[in-house]
Amino acid sequence: MSTQQLLLCLSLWAACVGAKPTEKKERVHHEAQLSDKVHDDAQSFDYDHDAFLGADEAKTFDQLTPEESKERLGVIVDKIDTDKDGLVTEGELRAWIKKAQKKYVYESVERQWQEFDLNQDGFISWDEYRNVTYGTYLDDPDPDDGFNYKQMMVRDERRFKKADRDGDLTATKEEFTAFLHPEEYDYMKDIVVQETMEDIDKNGDGFIDLEEYIGDMYSHDGDTDEPEWVKTEREQFVEFRDKNRDGKMDKEETKDWILPSDYDHAEAEARHLVYESDQNKDGKLTKEEIVEKYDLFVGSQATDFGEALVRHDEF
Repeated sequence: MSTQQLLLCLSLWAACVGAKPTEKKERVHHEAQLSDKVHDDAQSFDYDHDAFLGADEAKTFDQLTPEESKERLGVIVDKIDTDKDGLVTEGELRAWIKKAQKKYVYESVERQWQEFDLNQDGFISWDEYRNVTYGTYLDDPDPDDGFNYKQMMVRDERRFKKADRDGDLTATKEEFTAFLHPEEYDYMKDIVVQETMEDIDKNGDGFIDLEEYIGDMYSHDGDTDEPEWVKTEREQFVEFRDKNRDGKMDKEETKDWILPSDYDHAEAEARHLVYESDQNKDGKLTKEEIVEKYDLFVGSQATDFGEALVRHDEF
């Protein structure tokens, strides 16, 4: 059995296992914190290092000399400066930070890429994905496990076409990432909402009513008394989820529920890094300004934090 077929089986199993009476199924996609460390520059720049590089990559800089750290940081700056004008804006920094935080997503895609890119042309077509994922299942018109693979394939094809921005039914690595992890991409949010509603909307009326909402996250399983968290969820539905008080959630209400407008940690960190490093106060950073503050961005093995704070306060 291939890796993808194994993953498909596991996802099918997970989809069919009902929630235990005391467990809550989590549908909401929250933006993750940039670091588990406290953001206190008076104590250390560890939070900034994790935010800028990702926690795993930040650790590698702890083994470098200041000279090595500056050299590697200079290379990173060239990548951040996407328009190649020699200046790094808050927007470019924000995009870089978000990409650094999604490194685990890209690594997951890299692990699967070769299995799907059958002709090794650097792209994955819908036909390649369909054949690898569903080929053996579609050969059997009446599978013993009871799953409707054709219906699942139709759903996957719809998502693949949404991720495929140029409409050529061939995915670049970035488009394939959006296909596998749609919650990470703004232009894929509608498909996340649509799939969620299809999962929960059992009567097929295009809405999610209170009982469907509760039924998705809790199974009575013979119990007469609901746990307190279920009662709280009922109140949440009535008071906050169902904004127009019509007894059900439409597409926009569902989107507000599962994709809340969280605080943008990447934007806040980008603004902070520019403020701390922008010597001429023009709102943009040169490579020299960033490398000068390498201890804030990446650190090194030999960084003396007391000395770093002195230079930090000079600005």
